Amino acid sequence: MNNETVCILLVEDELHIAQGLIFNLQQEGYQVIHAVTAEEAIIKLDNYQFSLAILDRMLPGKMDGLSLCHHIRQIDPQLPILMLTAMNGDQDRIEGLAEGADDYLAKPFVLDELLLRIAGMLRRSGWYRQIAAQDNSYNFGSYHIDLNTGNVSGGSNPIQLTELEVKMLRVFFNHEGEVLSRAFLLKSVWEVDPDTETRTLDNFIVRLRKYFEIDPSHPLHFTTVRGRGYRFHRQPISK
Repeated sequence: MNNETVCILLVEDELHIAQGLIFNLQQEGYQVIHAVTAEEAIIKLDNYQFSLAILDRMLPGKMDGLSLCHHIRQIDPQLPILMLTAMNGDQDRIEGLAEGADDYLAKPFVLDELLLRIAGMLRRSGWYRQIAAQDNSYNFGSYHIDLNTGNVSGGSNPIQLTELEVKMLRVFFNHEGEVLSRAFLLKSVWEVDPDTETRTLDNFIVRLRKYFEIDPSHPLHFTTVRGRGYRFHRQPISK
């Protein structure tokens, strides 16, 4: 993706951090639109076409970063979202990912790592758009999944998947019945070094189980193979 065509929404109320990020992102060739509050960001979303959003979690005003993330997911399920925040506990990460964030980076952060994560998210987003024109759908159980739009029907409530959730499902569907190692999934979905330790993968598995399992604590479709990884079964396995 040509950086000159990439417009990034930055929502950050600490001006010294925002100014440093804007400078460095512009040095990379990105266009940056800055908002201080979630309310201001929503107005920007109506007036610009963004390729990625970077959200602080703690914001002034009535809405915090989590609420803004949820709002963005309602209007644009496929916009890559990176949460950039000082709130770095396990529960904080889970809450951010549950609201639809694709990645979560804690402050203080290393600039080079941030830039690499942004580049990776944009690459994955470009990949998604390239295949979006294909006729892709998948059925298992009572669910019908449109892999172009991320829409899931057939359950008790409609589901709207994010880009990364769709990408992870594609990997599982293309390797049905195979045991997929953590390293393979990290490389295939996030394009990160397989040696990288991350709980993001586990959080995404938890989300898929909540969407598609009758009892997420006893999964029948997305199962764990102890010490080896995860496996997808179109037909539920018997316990």
